[in-house]
Amino acid sequence: MRDDDPQPQVVLPEPVRDHLGQQLRTVYTVDGGKPQYLGDDVLPQEFEPQIKRLETRLKTHEEGTVAVEHALDRILDAFGVQVEADKDAAREPQGDRSA
Repeated sequence: MRDDDPQPQVVLPEPVRDHLGQQLRTVYTVDGGKPQYLGDDVLPQEFEPQIKRLETRLKTHEEGTVAVEHALDRILDAFGVQVEADKDAAREPQGDRSA
């Protein structure tokens, strides 16, 4: 509408605006691809290599951390070190032990 138009602007009812908004979102997201998991946002294809590298790095870090933890547990077991007792002793306050 033009500024010099004497008629008031017509506003669409809210249900009509919601419906049209859903239709527009459908049209604009058709070419966006599908998310890998339900609920994920669709990411541009140019980010795919970086995301794959990051996922691989995180998985490798997690698996490596677990492997080191298991190896340390086996070493401590071989020396007869009680891990749980050491954790409890470390939590005790370092106060007067002369009692």
